[in-house]
Amino acid sequence: MDADVTDSAGTPSGPDTPTTEGADEDLSAGAGAGAGAGAEGDANGHPRWLRWTALGASFVLLLAAGVGWWLYRKLDGNITTDTNAAAELEAYEKERPTPIALDAQNILLIGSDTRSGKGNSKYGPDQGTQRSDTTILLHLAGDRKSATAVSLPRDLMVDIPSCRKADGTRTKKQSTQFNSAFELGGTACTIRTVERLTGVRVNHHMVIDFAGFKGMVDAVNGVEICLKEPIDDEDALLRLDKGRQKLNGEQALGFVRARKTIGDGSDTERMERQQRFLGALVNKVQSNGVLLNPTRLYPVLDAATKSLTTDPGLDSLKDLYNLVRGMRDIPTEQVQFMTVPRQPYAQDPNRDELVEPDASRLFKQLREDAPVSVVPAGSEKPDKNDKSPADEKPDDSGSASPNPTPTFTGSNAATDECE
Repeated sequence: MDADVTDSAGTPSGPDTPTTEGADEDLSAGAGAGAGAGAEGDANGHPRWLRWTALGASFVLLLAAGVGWWLYRKLDGNITTDTNAAAELEAYEKERPTPIALDAQNILLIGSDTRSGKGNSKYGPDQGTQRSDTTILLHLAGDRKSATAVSLPRDLMVDIPSCRKADGTRTKKQSTQFNSAFELGGTACTIRTVERLTGVRVNHHMVIDFAGFKGMVDAVNGVEICLKEPIDDEDALLRLDKGRQKLNGEQALGFVRARKTIGDGSDTERMERQQRFLGALVNKVQSNGVLLNPTRLYPVLDAATKSLTTDPGLDSLKDLYNLVRGMRDIPTEQVQFMTVPRQPYAQDPNRDELVEPDASRLFKQLREDAPVSVVPAGSEKPDKNDKSPADEKPDDSGSASPNPTPTFTGSNAATDECE
């Protein structure tokens, strides 16, 4: 009995006592069998943990796909499609310019001063009207190696065609200031006016309000600008110190809208300030990898699409992404900003008129997707190649370029105002 107890306790009792090696092997085998029983999940002997891992990974992928689809649908649904403008433009298709450079894109960017919509009433009462606070014709070169943004002054005197009003009635043809076109007949009227003025076919358009502009600036965590003088503008709700400043959305909106208390108070200077800010915004977006980082790009797209109205050709996230993708590799020094050549209107110095032949040369370059050179004010040089037939001599060597690149006053996105 004692021997049985001793043996069961596993205490060595001498040579006759069975060794434990066999027992250890049995235990090891038993453990292996137990592990195998826990790991085997099918007749093929595949480990059960592997099957659970695969199921877990599949669940995560499905969840990610579901979240991605939800985000896509959310952003896609944010965009408002301007079907009325599309219908009006289609009705006047025969009078619209014929595209020349098919790979190039001309997009009309309109900043609306409407007080309707969430967050816009703080800038004034909603009187049921709107004007184009800012209008920019953005030309994307066919090779996507450059972009030229041309500001059209609000007070530029133009011929506005007969346009369909919101109530269905039609306006008469008239010669008046440019931003009246948006108030009279909305986007379609503005596009038709721009096309008649420039001869450039507008491929797409985007209309954004105050809230959308502020949201985009906040989404990139602010934009840095440089001020030569401090700003204190009560109407624009803006107070800024001199020097380098980082503006949030609210400050940025005040900066691009302020007019009376900054500089000479002219709309011309305000447009130049808008161009400098947009250049800084482009530089910020490209420099911090927003366009290549989905986690940074999403807030920008969300802010933009919430207050964005476009034509049917740009009313989906896919369309906008393809547009942005084509722009993301353009060097900042090739993203140029300028104002259409203009001067005080002869009959009213408070209005503007085009300077010819400079304006016509610019429009021709845009139509034909030809190069445009933009330089800071005061650094323009006479074009030695711009000769009239009477200036040409029979013995001219002909070394000059037959199609010189015209030069205009402006800036680019690489410009740092503080340097």
